[in-house]
Amino acid sequence: MNRIFVIGDIHGCYEKLKTLLEKIHVKNNDMLVFLGDYIDRGADSKKVVDEVINLKSRHHTVTLLGNHEKMLLDVLQKGLPIEMWLFNGGEATLLSYGIRGHDISFHLFPPEHMEFFRSLLPYYETDNYIFVHAGLRPNIPLRKQSVDDLVWIRDEFIYSDCNFGKVVVFGHTPLAEPVFMRNKIGIDTGAVYGGKLTCLILPERQVLQV
Repeated sequence: MNRIFVIGDIHGCYEKLKTLLEKIHVKNNDMLVFLGDYIDRGADSKKVVDEVINLKSRHHTVTLLGNHEKMLLDVLQKGLPIEMWLFNGGEATLLSYGIRGHDISFHLFPPEHMEFFRSLLPYYETDNYIFVHAGLRPNIPLRKQSVDDLVWIRDEFIYSDCNFGKVVVFGHTPLAEPVFMRNKIGIDTGAVYGGKLTCLILPERQVLQV
């Protein structure tokens, strides 16, 4: 493997994603890692998912589960109430798919998009890094972490100086700029809130932003 390009929370910000991708020159041995939260709040969730699916067909691409994709799947697969997802920006996603009303089902989304949502990984591990949407609960082995913690955790992880065995690269918690700590790197820079969309390039730890 040559380089790893890690992209933070997109939240339907398709134009920022396209501009960022134009700055990235992915070679055959490179890998793209998306940290989740492709959808919600921003106007173009469907376009973002289309773009990421297209990238997966052309490059070695790892796509992680975010809390927003989990909320959508919980509504569709478990029948959980839709209100929490809507409160967290789900309405914008429905509109991007041309869906009116809140009585939703699998059939209202393109099959390849449902396959994409179901395929998202809770975390991804390399020799030197653990990639995850939100973070890890301290002092619990990686394979015993709950999916809810992996996509939702904040303070217990953010303020922990725990040695997780590898550097944890995460999104989920919006920051003014990427944060580099001994045990973790955070790259959600609030693209949907008027901030930048960030790409971290490893192993150089170079940052590209739009």
